[in-house]
Formats: sequence, C-alpha cells, structure tokens
Amino acid sequence: MPFGLNPSQVAFYNVVILGLSFLLLFTAFQTCGMVQTDILNHAGLHGVGYNSLAIIYAVFAFANWIAPSVVALLGAKWSMLASAVVYTGFIASFFHPMPGVIFALSALLGIAAAVIWTAQGNFLTMNSSQETMGRNSGLFWAMLQCSLLFGNLFFFLEMRGKDDITTKVRVTVFIVLTAVSGAGVLTFLLLVKPPEEMQGPATIQEFEESSESRANLRDALRAFVRSVKLLFTKEMLMLSITNFYTGIELTFFSGVYGTAISNTHMFGYNSNSYIGISGMLIGAGEIVGGLLFGILGKKTIKYGRDPIILLGYMVHMVAFYLIFYNMPEVSPLQETNDNSYMNPPLVEVAFACSFLLGFGDACFNTQIYSLLGSYFMSDSASAFALFKFIQSSAAAIAFAYSNHLHLQWQLLALVLTGTMGALSFFYVEHHPPQNEI
Repeated sequence: MPFGLNPSQVAFYNVVILGLSFLLLFTAFQTCGMVQTDILNHAGLHGVGYNSLAIIYAVFAFANWIAPSVVALLGAKWSMLASAVVYTGFIASFFHPMPGVIFALSALLGIAAAVIWTAQGNFLTMNSSQETMGRNSGLFWAMLQCSLLFGNLFFFLEMRGKDDITTKVRVTVFIVLTAVSGAGVLTFLLLVKPPEEMQGPATIQEFEESSESRANLRDALRAFVRSVKLLFTKEMLMLSITNFYTGIELTFFSGVYGTAISNTHMFGYNSNSYIGISGMLIGAGEIVGGLLFGILGKKTIKYGRDPIILLGYMVHMVAFYLIFYNMPEVSPLQETNDNSYMNPPLVEVAFACSFLLGFGDACFNTQIYSLLGSYFMSDSASAFALFKFIQSSAAAIAFAYSNHLHLQWQLLALVLTGTMGALSFFYVEHHPPQNEI
C-alpha cells in the first residue's frame, strides 16, 4: 500500500485528492459558467454565452454513451486528467473571445465533461464500500461545491465598485481562472490505485477489466452495450425523470439566475458584482447540504433517502415562488429597470433564494449519487454515465430556451419537472433493482 496506509486509508486519501482536484478545476469552470454570459454580453457577443453552454451540455449528453468505453480504455485516473486539460483550454479561450473558437471548444468540452464525470463516479465507487459510499459521496460533493465559494468570491472582489466589465477586467479574471484550472490538472497526478479490499467482487472485476482493456476494444464495446441495457431497465427509466429535473435546475442556478440578478438594475450600482455573491451563497447551500446528508449520511440514511429528496423539493418550491415574486420577468434576457411583484425587488431576497437553490440541489444530488453507488455498484461507470446523459440533455434544452423564455415560464418548467422528479425518486427508492444487468 502507498505511504504505508491500510486499504481504508488509501481509499479515503483517494476520495480527498479526488475532491481537491475537482475543487480546483471547478473553481475555475463553474465561475466561468456563471459569469460568461454576462461577460460576453459586455464584450458585444450577445447570446454567445447561453449558446456556448447549450452546446456543452448537448454534446455532453450524447458523449456519455461513449464515455464508459473511454474510461475502460484509459482508466479512470488518466481519463480525468486528459479531460481536465480540455477544461483548462476552454477557460483560456476567454482571453480573446471569438464565437467560432468558443463554440468549437464548447463541443470538445462536452466530450471531456462526459468522460471526467463518468470516470469520477467510477473512481469514487472503486474507493467506497456499501458502508462508506454515503460518506464519500457527501465529502466529495461538499469539496466540489467549495469551488463556488472561492471562484465567485474572487469575481465579486474583482468587480466591486465597477459598473462595466472591461477588457482588462476580463483578461485578469481568466488569467487567474486558467491558473487555478491548471493546478487542478496537476492534482489528478496524485491519485493512486484504488485498494481492491474496499470493493465487492463485481466492482473488482470491473476495475480489472478496465485495466486490461487498454489494449482490448472488446471491453469498450461491452461497456457501451451494458449502458444501453441499463438505460432500459424500469428503475433507470424512472430515475431518469429525477435526473432530468437536476439538469433543468442546474441550468437555472448555474447560468440563468446570476445573469438575472446582474441584469436587475433596481438592485443598485453593484448589480454586476452580485453574480459573485449569488454564486457564493449557492455554494454555501451546496456545502451545507453535502455535509448534512453526505458526511453525516450514516445518521440520516436510517430514515431513508426519500425524506431528504422531499426536503430538497420543498426548499426548491419555496425558492421558485420567491424568485417569481421578487425578480422582473425579463431579467434573464436583458438589463432592466422594471419592478417586480415585490415592488421594488429586494437583493436580500434574491440572495436568500441563491442559498435555497444550492441547498435543494445538494439534497437531490447527494441522494442520487448514494442511490446509484448502492443500487448499481457492478455497473457504476454506466450508471453514472446515464445520470449525466439525462442531466446534461435537460441542461442543453434549458440553456437553449433560456435565451427566449421570460422568467415565469422557466420557473413553471422547474416546478413541473421537480414534482415529477421527486415522485420518481420515491418509486425507485422503494423498488430497488432485483437483477444484475
């Protein structure tokens, strides 16, 4: 064992390094995603930000079908490392933004995203047992969401007191984000081989097949076939409705809501910098949720996963109502001096909703991760790939309509899909799969 650690310590080390790698990489990328629409609008490239995100998630959706095969060929560690390099290149393209280059790199990033998230789910499972899966998924989720704190704090401090995003500000922001992303790339090199003692027989076999298949395309094809079979199981089809909702709300809190806050001039002179505060509060909600329902999962899991999903659903419904009442209808689409039903809109309410959006998202995602890792342990790469396929398909659709629909219609889509998603999760939680694929 490396460093003289026992198997459980090696597994925990890998989970921490995995979380740190994603923390650094997504400090850069999630900040980029939240601010890119506003930054590109100020650069005269209206609509390019939403369209870039739509391309990322559309390609991401379909690339998930090949992602298990790529992970089988390269192994989880090297798949994540190669993908992280692509993320860094995309962020660097904003030094001198050109729509054609951004769109091309967005498509490439969609492929990298599918590979990195499939490999992450696979690697997390290989370093977890039935007893530690909830703790590890919660720890990873909390570390990942810290990225929203650091990146958005930097953007807020950079924009404070400025009413415009100049070329100098944009270049400064993306130099820092590119450097942080590059540090994330290097951190992936610190991952070590997962200890086989932590895994069940099926997971050990999956890991061994992945290692051997680097020179064997038959195993890559087998991974694709297993993904197709898994998708059409009753349990995965039902869970897909929940996954679809997470994609719709991911779009809203990661790309739409911050832009809406920035566009609402009734919030005052610093409304551009408020994207950063909103992002930090979303991250705070994510971290609190990850800590409560992931790291403390041994205490909460005895009541089942569905009470936590119900809590997340209720929190989101409250947030959507307050946003509807507080934000101008056109705020996702353009700068506005319009009032809202609250008359005038209150930035304090907007920030409170940011926290609620993050907390509710953590409720859903920690429980989906826990369920996938427990119910589909022998097909973890395929299960996580399908989760991301459905989620990113929904996100691509949502980013496409975000350029056109007023706020109330986007919120209606969230309410409808959220209700169906919660009910679908309840069904799967109480009807676990009976047969191996």
